[in-house]
Amino acid sequence: MRKLIAVFVIIYFHTFFLKKEHGNIFAQDIHFSQFYMAPLNQNPAFAGALYGMEANVNYKEQWRTIGSPYKTIGASYSLSLQKKKRAKGFFALGLNFFSDKAGDSKMGTTQVNLSVAGHVYIDRYTKFGGGIQIGYAQRSVDYTQLTWGNQFDGMAYNPTLSSRENLPATASKAYPDVGAGIVYTYNNTAGMKRVVDNNDFRVNIGLSIFHISRPDYSFMGNQDNLYVKFVLHGNALLSVPYTNIGFVPGLVCYKQGAPAEIYAGSLVRYVLNQKSKYTRNRTTSAIAIGGYYRAKDAAIVALLLEYSNYTIGMSYDINVSRLKVASVGKGGFELSLRYNARNPFIAQSRSRF
Repeated sequence: MRKLIAVFVIIYFHTFFLKKEHGNIFAQDIHFSQFYMAPLNQNPAFAGALYGMEANVNYKEQWRTIGSPYKTIGASYSLSLQKKKRAKGFFALGLNFFSDKAGDSKMGTTQVNLSVAGHVYIDRYTKFGGGIQIGYAQRSVDYTQLTWGNQFDGMAYNPTLSSRENLPATASKAYPDVGAGIVYTYNNTAGMKRVVDNNDFRVNIGLSIFHISRPDYSFMGNQDNLYVKFVLHGNALLSVPYTNIGFVPGLVCYKQGAPAEIYAGSLVRYVLNQKSKYTRNRTTSAIAIGGYYRAKDAAIVALLLEYSNYTIGMSYDINVSRLKVASVGKGGFELSLRYNARNPFIAQSRSRF
């Protein structure tokens, strides 16, 4: 009975999120619950915005209780091209990749994107940037891994029976993709200034748009175009001065056709050791724990461990949507790793977040 309920819930779920209307397809892109650890998936203007150099790796697995788990992996790298310490602005490059595989048919998308961004300093701690992203994507599906109602012989599933479905064994679709975005960043520790009173204040706010070219998404040869996706996002580090405590609130909103997603929440950060040019402390270490809520979908518990230039993130989605009938409330585990460093083109970076 549970499997039967799961089938009906999955049908409802995919009908809602993959609903077709007037030759367009309501489909949602991949998302990482730790959106703050996958910056170029949020906005191409993040290239060079937060660190002189930044590398990220992400892995997400979800809905294992339903059947074959959905797996998403991603990686990104960005580099500031600023050469002068007192420059009024600079360019940056970013490269990101993701691969998403869903269900028994291994239906998935693999995409590579190149981002080019430019940033202008408003003052020592504040800058404004814009970026464009050009990508190439490929979708594929393996129909041989699927089972059909026509293969039920009255007693059990019989793979020798014809599915009576007029489908190729496999199908694929490739297309170019275009995105753009703007971002505002403030960082009072810019210039590698280090303080011992935990007085950090950092903010980034941005708006981005993806699938500007509205690529054709269909395997079947008919014209189905992706809707443009809009992303509004914000993240901050708000330290409580003269304590070891800080807060890391975050918000991201996605809008793509009819579906929309809203994440909101915060981590509480505790500084174990703060780097300072006034002391012998050479590394910063901290731990942050908290949660986010993805409206009508999942409650997310998250943990961040920071040591020097490395950050490890772990999170777990607890499903609260109608899909919880099939998922038994379980969602997905996510793991991420970030490495950041100074701008290699200058002796000392002006901005680090």
